[in-house]
Formats: sequence, C-alpha cells, structure tokens
Amino acid sequence: MDQAEKLREMVSKESHKIADAIIPGPSPGRISGVAPWVVSVTSGKGGVGKTNIVGNLAVSFQRKGKNVLVFDADLGLANIDIIFGIHPKDNIDAVIRGEKKLSEIIVHGPEGVSVIPASSGIEEMANLTEGQKLHLLSEFDDLNHRFDIMMVDTGAGISSNVVYFNMAAQKRIVVVTPEPTSITDAYALLKVMFNQYKTQEFSILMNMVQDEKEGKAVFKKLSQVADKFLKGVCLDYVGCILRDEYLKQAVVKRQPVVCAYPRSVASRNVDVLADRLLRSAAESDPADGNIKFFWKRLVEETG
Repeated sequence: MDQAEKLREMVSKESHKIADAIIPGPSPGRISGVAPWVVSVTSGKGGVGKTNIVGNLAVSFQRKGKNVLVFDADLGLANIDIIFGIHPKDNIDAVIRGEKKLSEIIVHGPEGVSVIPASSGIEEMANLTEGQKLHLLSEFDDLNHRFDIMMVDTGAGISSNVVYFNMAAQKRIVVVTPEPTSITDAYALLKVMFNQYKTQEFSILMNMVQDEKEGKAVFKKLSQVADKFLKGVCLDYVGCILRDEYLKQAVVKRQPVVCAYPRSVASRNVDVLADRLLRSAAESDPADGNIKFFWKRLVEETG
C-alpha cells in the first residue's frame, strides 16, 4: 500500500467519524442545507481580471444572503487583499505549521465576506506529511457548516497547483478576454485538464468585452475549437462583464466596484452573473460541493 492509498484510507475513516458525529441541518440562506458550494475562478493567463471577479462576486453573493468564504490560492500574486483593502497578518502556512487554527487566520472583507489569505506554503503541498494533510482536512471540515459558498481564486496558467484547485472544485469558471493570447491560453488550460485529468465541464465567463455580442462571439470561437479537438468537453457560457473604467477606479480605492460604484455597468453585470450562478448552484449536487471533500481531493492528488 503506497502513501496515497494510506492517506485515502485514513481520510475515509476520519470522514465517517465526523459524519457520524455531526449531521448538519439546513440554515437560513443555505443553497442546499447540506454543504457549501465550491467554485474555482481561474484563467489561462494573468491580467484578465480574475481576482476582481472573485472579489465582486463574493460581495454580490453575500448581499444575496449567502455566507461566503474566499480562499486566495493565487500563489505569489495574492491580490484579493488589494481588492478588499485588507491587511492579513497570517496565512494558511501558519495552519500547515500547526501555529494557528484555520478559524484564527480568517479575515473579513467588505459586506462580511470571509477570506483565507494566500500562502506560498501551498507550493509545497506535495511534501506535506500525512499528519499535516489530515490536520488540514480536519480544519477545513470545521468550516463546512459555517459557509454557503467557498470561492477559490486560483493562479493563472497550467501549473500543477492551478490544475489541482480546479479539479477539486465543484464548479470551474474560466475567465477569458477578447485578446488572442487569453483565448489561446484558456484553450491550453481546458486541454490539459481534459486530456490529463478527464475534467469535462467548464463555465466560461467573458471579461473586458465591449458588449454582449462580442462576448458571445469570442465564446463561440473558443467553443468551436474545443468541440473539434476536445471531444466530450462541455463549455457553458455564463455571461460577460463589460469593459468599465469604474473598475479601475475601484481598484485604486482598494474596493470592489460593486461597493465603490454600485450603479456602474460592471456592477450590474456582476449582479446578473451572481443570480445566474446561484440558480446553477440550486440545481447542482450539494454533496460534491463539500469543503472537506474539496480539500480531500486536493491532498489526494498531491499525495
């Protein structure tokens, strides 16, 4: 029995213990009443506004009565603190080292959105001991019944960490702009995740487009290439965020645009997107969105 198998066996036993001890009931505003919905927001290249979308969507969800947790997994380029105007003292690395509990490092952003600050320690996930991995599983399990949605802000590209976080999430939102490099790199991400890890379903969000027509045209182009070369991949167009100068002004203010300029075009686009995603969440399998199982899949893949 190799280390990965041992870990899976230990996780299975631990999961059954917890399941027997805790039977969660529905709470007000809960999507399913069973477990949080885990959504990753990712991209093939940097500079497409991914973190901005995470921050604004999180606030929009929170305003709609959902308790939201943002996991900043954009390693080395942690920008959610800039968008939210927060100054974290600790990050998840302190939890890995056993110095802090996960609940102790969580900070709060606008509208009460909770944030797990980024850590370079995740880079060494493959080197964590079984004990450290189980400790993290236990810490994340404690969060299961506190949140309705967990948003994972991944890095950009096709590194192992980006792939792992996307594989572990229940819903994967790929942010794409009209730039040719963004489209090409988004396709590269889809190709790696489909060919190497058999991931089939992706939600595509067009960002920085002039209008809905341009957003749908770019999506159509990406979808046609995927249909031709990635047989079995399912791309779902979830909408677009129009180019808006108020977004840049909000970043300068270190605020989400939905807070700084709630009547702006971008803010209205985010609100429509949030409603669309919540409808999608209501139709999904809640058991697959469990935060503990998100982390379980992640540590198993790196085991």
